[in-house]
This record gives sequence, C-alpha cells and structure tokens, in this order.
Amino acid sequence: MISSKNGTDTLQYEITNIERFGIWLLADDKEYFIKFEDYPAFKKASIEQILNVKRISPGQFRWPDIDEDIELEALEYPEKYILRYKK
Repeated sequence: MISSKNGTDTLQYEITNIERFGIWLLADDKEYFIKFEDYPAFKKASIEQILNVKRISPGQFRWPDIDEDIELEALEYPEKYILRYKK
C-alpha cells in the first residue's frame, strides 16, 4: 500500500528581524531587507503590526494594520521601482 503525502506544500514566510534601519522578511528560503527609508510606514509601526503580515500571492505581501503592500520583485530589483508612494 502506498500512502499519499499529508497536506499540501505552502510557501513559507516570516519576519526574522527588526532592526534600526528596517526589517528582514524571509520568503521561500531567501531573505529580503525592507528599509524604513524606502517604506516609512514600517518605522512608526508597532512590532505587532509588523509581524502581522499576509501573503496575498506568491510574490506579494500585505501588512493590513499599516495598509502596506510590497512585491518581492520591488525588493529584488529596487532600481525598477524608483517611485515610492508617500503618505
């Protein structure tokens, strides 16, 4: 008898560190640094707000408490995304 695999594979992610100049996001075994300079909404956010992150697609993350969305491509290739929204 051959058993089937339990559950389904999911894309893993987590905030691994919050430091003076930004936060670290681990997504699919790769770490990305999100600079407060580029994403100022995070600088004034609480730890709880920063840790409340949702993956809304394979390449996009949402922080509902601070109304911030980030695409991994923007973190990998910031030169392609030079315009930033400022509240």
